[in-house]
Amino acid sequence: MTELIMDYENTQQAVPIPEALCAAMRAAIVSVLEGEGMVHKCEVSLSIVDKPSMRALNAAHRNIDKVTDVLSFPLGEGGEYPENRDTGALLLGDIVICAEQAMEQAQAYGHSNEREFAFLCAHSTLHLLGYDHVGSQAEAQEMEQKQEAALQTIGLTR
Repeated sequence: MTELIMDYENTQQAVPIPEALCAAMRAAIVSVLEGEGMVHKCEVSLSIVDKPSMRALNAAHRNIDKVTDVLSFPLGEGGEYPENRDTGALLLGDIVICAEQAMEQAQAYGHSNEREFAFLCAHSTLHLLGYDHVGSQAEAQEMEQKQEAALQTIGLTR
């Protein structure tokens, strides 16, 4: 089983984030890592933010001045990641989720909040591992299959 160190921060107050939701997000990240054959201890930073914060991050890092559901900030490239000298964990990067946007999407898609937040974590973890669906239909389909497989593994199917 993949060992995950998850640095978690919730800076928003609009949406309650119960322990079960945190557990689902963690499980989704681990499921993706295991599905990708990651056997090394890994570290991921997960931040839950509000709409104004997400809009500011999206504008600053992608030049898109609107709210998005999730942003990924990988620390590695080509399968190589820096190592946390204190823990020996590979530093995969940061995941930032907009809680309000995720809740709205869960409602719009007609599934649970756990599934939506877990989906966003699975999607973002694949980005941390180097996947990129933009500009490649084949890679977009591959990511979709891997996301669904990860969610199915943890019991969060559609």
